[in-house]
Amino acid sequence: MNKTALIALGGNAIIKAGQKGTAKEQFENTAQSLDGIVRLIQMGYRLCLSHGNGPQVGNMLRQQELAEVQGIPPLPLGLLNAATQGTMGYMIEQSLLNRLKERGLERDILSILTQIVVDKNDESFCAPSKFIGSRYYSADEAKELEKSMGWTLKEDSGKGFRRVVASPKPQKIIPAKSIAALVESGIIVIAAGGGGIPVIENEKGSLSTIDAVIDKDLAGALLAHEIGAESFIILTGVDKVCLNYGKSGQNELNELSLKEAKSFYEQGHFPAGSMGPKILAAIDFIERGGREVIITSLEKLVLAIEGRAGTRIRA
Repeated sequence: MNKTALIALGGNAIIKAGQKGTAKEQFENTAQSLDGIVRLIQMGYRLCLSHGNGPQVGNMLRQQELAEVQGIPPLPLGLLNAATQGTMGYMIEQSLLNRLKERGLERDILSILTQIVVDKNDESFCAPSKFIGSRYYSADEAKELEKSMGWTLKEDSGKGFRRVVASPKPQKIIPAKSIAALVESGIIVIAAGGGGIPVIENEKGSLSTIDAVIDKDLAGALLAHEIGAESFIILTGVDKVCLNYGKSGQNELNELSLKEAKSFYEQGHFPAGSMGPKILAAIDFIERGGREVIITSLEKLVLAIEGRAGTRIRA
């Protein structure tokens, strides 16, 4: 077949709701999430995989807070993004290698630390809004942390205050050309995990890490474009995109045109905290020349590829 696809795997597939997130749980969940991906490899797809890291980086942030009490210097968010690329890439790489060997398949798999350049003047730096970490603080604690740590905290769903950071748009992927060449050669590449490591570039081209979180689906859309993927596949917690989700009159969508996707987004059908970023990423990929975006669940991946499940968005 020799089609190229980028598959964006959600971080919540690796740590499921209600779990502690132990290494054993994460390895087991990772192995369970790969059946559809193995099937695509058997079908001849060239693949690049990306993944979310929300629960994982949240746990690491909590570890930093606890370590600081013991006098251990905390790591900045940028380095934690890099750390989750390493740990999660390793889990996916090893689990996929094992699953392929069970099927008698031999493939090289590489996890690549991926830096993504963002604009230091991105408007999100003036108004941070992306919640990170799993800890809630009282109003008094929030004021003290803003003063002592320089953090920005906002109230979240009436549960307390949480830290928020900027979520700038991805501008350039490093090393995009190398990733594209590896995928083209048939190597399965794991890249741009957690939305990539956010960096800014000065006038001389030097890079430096910045504390931010890039939306993983927007990063995936850019990477899918850079590697020349025909298909950008977003795996999430629902089988199909819906209008009026969770309300009376909920309507599952089998296929959307680019124009329809834009219209429904502008009408407010896809909230920022759920399907909104995925629809924006789909629009971005199609507008860059991509052929199709498929949004579906892990369990329906193969059926969606065959056109029997999921939601397709096309120009």
